[in-house]
Amino acid sequence: MPHVLLRSRCHLSRAEDPDRFAGSVVGLGALGAVVGLTLAVEPAFEVAQWVYDDVPLDRIADRFDEVFGAAYSVSAFTDWGGDTANVWVKRRTDREGGAHPGKRWLNGRLADGPRHPVPGLSPAHCTEQLGLPGPWHERLPHFRPDFTPSAGDELQSELLLPREAAPAAVAALRALGPRIAPLLLTSEIRTVAADDLWLSPCYGRDSVAVHCTWHPVEEPVRQAITLIEAELLPLGARPHWGKLFALRAEAVGALYERADDFRRLMTALDPRAAFRNDFIAAALATQ
Repeated sequence: MPHVLLRSRCHLSRAEDPDRFAGSVVGLGALGAVVGLTLAVEPAFEVAQWVYDDVPLDRIADRFDEVFGAAYSVSAFTDWGGDTANVWVKRRTDREGGAHPGKRWLNGRLADGPRHPVPGLSPAHCTEQLGLPGPWHERLPHFRPDFTPSAGDELQSELLLPREAAPAAVAALRALGPRIAPLLLTSEIRTVAADDLWLSPCYGRDSVAVHCTWHPVEEPVRQAITLIEAELLPLGARPHWGKLFALRAEAVGALYERADDFRRLMTALDPRAAFRNDFIAAALATQ
C-alpha cells in the first residue's frame, strides 16, 4: 500500500465557522482524522431511574408526547411480539424532581425490583434503578461501564423517524411482530432532539428512534431489517450510519438534503480522496 503524506490541517469552530462545523461533526471518517476536540459541557447533575412493567403499546402510541415528556430520558423496550413494553424513566432531580410518576402509570406497574432491557437476563450489569439518585453518568446509560453491555453477542439496527411518525411506526412494527419477534433480543423506542448537523439522522427534525438488538443470525436478521425498512422508510426513516441496514448505500445518501454541501466540503478538506472508501463513494456518489 503506498504511503500517503497528509500535510493540511484545519480548525473548525461552531462560533467562527458554523456552516462547515455543522457539516463536519458527522463526517463518516471522510473528512480526515480528528486530532483534537473542545467540548461544550454543563455542570454535573443527578438522575433517579425507575422502570414500569407492562405499559400497553396502545398507550405509548396514543399518548406519545406524555410518555416521552415524563422525564429527561425515557426508553420503551419491547420485542413487538406482545401488546406491552417496559418503560424506563430517568428524571433529573434538579428539574423533574426525585419522585416517580406513580405506582400505576399509563396502565403500567412500577417495577418491584431492577430490570434488564432483555427479558430473562440478570439486571446485575444495569445501572441503579428503584429511584436511587446518582450522578448522570451512572444513570443515563442502561448498563454499567465496567460490565458487558446489553447481551454481548448480538446484531444491532436503528432507524430514526420524524417524531410525529411515532404512532404509525408503532402500528407498523406491531403488525410485523409475529415475523420479527423470534429474532429480537429487545427493541428500544427513544426520542432525540433535532440538530443542525448535515449528515445526522436527526438533521432538522425532532426524531423517534427505533433500535433493534438482534440474535446473531445474520441472514434472517437481514431479511427482518428489510421488512422493517419497507414499512418505516415511507414514514421518513433514516438509518443509523453505524448499525446494520438493508438500504443500498446510494439510497441512504439521497435521504439527506445537505448531501451536496457535504460533497463540496469533502472535496475541499480531502481533495485527494485519501479518506474515502467504497461505501462513501456509493453513499455520496463521489468519483
